[in-house]
Amino acid sequence: MSYDLIVLGGGPAGYVGAIRAAQLGKKVACVENDRAGGTCLNWGCIPTKALLKNAGFYRAVTKQAREFGVQIDGDISFDWEKVIGRSRQVSGRLAGGVEFLFKKNGIDYIRGLGSLMENGKVQVVLQQDDKGPDSSSPEMQILEGRDVLIATGCKAAALPFLPFDGKRILSSKEAMTLSECPGSIAIIGAGAIGVEFASFFSAFGSKVTLIEMMDRLVPVEDAEISATLEKSFKRQGITCLTGHKTASAIVSDDGVELTLESVEAGGETKVIEADYCLVATGVSPVLPEISAEVGEMELSDKGFIRVDARYQTTVPNVYAAGDIIGAPWLAHVASFEAIQAIEGLYLGGHQPKKVGNFPGCTYCYPEIASIGMSEQDCIDGEVAHKIGKFPFMASGRALAANEREGFTKLIFADDGSDKLLGAHIIGGEATEMIAETGLALQMGATWKDIENTIHAHPTYAEALHEASGAAFDHAIHI
Repeated sequence: MSYDLIVLGGGPAGYVGAIRAAQLGKKVACVENDRAGGTCLNWGCIPTKALLKNAGFYRAVTKQAREFGVQIDGDISFDWEKVIGRSRQVSGRLAGGVEFLFKKNGIDYIRGLGSLMENGKVQVVLQQDDKGPDSSSPEMQILEGRDVLIATGCKAAALPFLPFDGKRILSSKEAMTLSECPGSIAIIGAGAIGVEFASFFSAFGSKVTLIEMMDRLVPVEDAEISATLEKSFKRQGITCLTGHKTASAIVSDDGVELTLESVEAGGETKVIEADYCLVATGVSPVLPEISAEVGEMELSDKGFIRVDARYQTTVPNVYAAGDIIGAPWLAHVASFEAIQAIEGLYLGGHQPKKVGNFPGCTYCYPEIASIGMSEQDCIDGEVAHKIGKFPFMASGRALAANEREGFTKLIFADDGSDKLLGAHIIGGEATEMIAETGLALQMGATWKDIENTIHAHPTYAEALHEASGAAFDHAIHI
């Protein structure tokens, strides 16, 4: 079969890129070895959010019901199989939706493992269910394309001395399909994945120990956000061991024993035991097999594909987008990059954009969201700035919803322009609120633009209005 574009990978970069190319009138094939939607939809963003919604509901019933005047008599329990099953159902439904979009847009969706050959050819080793019940159809197909977009993404990275075994040492994929709720679990890595799973398991009663080599949780976030999250986690009963690295491990049929070392010179050593260990320390690229005849494809030191301003690799007519080209490893960034690559390729005169400001969202409890510069970024870059903060304990909507934790923090230029430089939120609905600040950054809005925008009352978003005023001594409610 011959195509204008062959996309390797059906995740947020791959399926979005394929659909955009089809919208532009191109004949497209998308090759995906798992199911449409990739890691994000099947094993990442979507199922974990379903799990966290389950956890939030259970937390509200078991920990907050009395505060809402709800009296529950008798024991409260959960059906773990249904907790896990609902997340799989949500993923399955959305994967089916992507497959429908492929069909609607005339895209050939091919289940299999694709490898790049010379002259735009792609070899696909078909999945068993695509070969027919009698396996009489060929096990392999050769596709020909004028252009190729690589969007094969990433996978969880294991620690050298602690490989995933699918039993006691887990990646995020195994963690979201455990057959039982752990009595205890150690989580190595306190980035977004680590703290989300800490929230999830803790809500259902697991004893959670969160281990982070850096000196604070969610190290990429503003320092005040990290401090607030750690205080909240400790109140929830989550043990937070920052400034510790995992030196060694002993794995048995019954659990795992970790030896931790303080990163400080002469620091303490401690041993912890848990039923399971989730390793959430990073990702590694999933590169397709590339034939020697294709030519050398330049990679970064960590193995990610290098691309130019048009998302083209060092191989002619081969492009790449999404997680496979490196950080930030976020689904919405991957989709943005894929659209830019495709429009740069097929829309005459279009100059693709590189990722600038992008929102980062962490769906732990309490939620975290941020965009743009942090306070430390401004200090390090010697950028004159002003900060406005508003605590949720002063928000009518947050109090009514019993979501008093957290704050909004807005950073503005103090150079006469008064433009928004960054936004940092921890608390209820943070991941929804961040969109307004993303638009403000995109449009070059000032604190006055935000303050002069009437925010509905009572809403969480009023906290952004108040924080913008607080930066310039215009706040009314603090």
